Amino acid sequence: MQHEAHAHHHTADTMTGAMTGATWSTAVQATLHCLTGCAIGEVLGMVIGTALGWGNVATTVLAIVLAFFFGYSLTLRGVLKAGVGFRTAFQVALAADTLSIAVMELIDNGVIVLWPEAMDADLGDLLFWGSLAISLVIVFVVTTPVNKWTIGRGKGHAVVHQYHH
Repeated sequence: MQHEAHAHHHTADTMTGAMTGATWSTAVQATLHCLTGCAIGEVLGMVIGTALGWGNVATTVLAIVLAFFFGYSLTLRGVLKAGVGFRTAFQVALAADTLSIAVMELIDNGVIVLWPEAMDADLGDLLFWGSLAISLVIVFVVTTPVNKWTIGRGKGHAVVHQYHH
């Protein structure tokens, strides 16, 4: 029933197998959802690694792991609330968010690495927070079209929609 109620938003194109209805609004919502989890993990990882005096590689790895963890967790939580078993919910979260999170992490960490002195900034430095904030804005701009493309093909965040409502 839930899938039928949501079907008016995404109808299959029988000629291409692609989904129609992948609006920019849907892509923006999916990106913001994914970015929320990624940002929580990314910021937490950077703060923990920097506060503990870890090197750049260890801090970056921690931030990436936490970004995936929190990104998947937010989707997992929503799908589990719909009454889906954990294994299925986990598979949905992986299918929904992996590409989006990977693109986000590639762009975010790429910006930080390429930004002069950003990797060496301390928690009290404006450069630390400014470069992180700007990298997340760039992530949003780059990832939204990726999510629109995947949703339009019935992939990515589109797989979560059958569990909404």
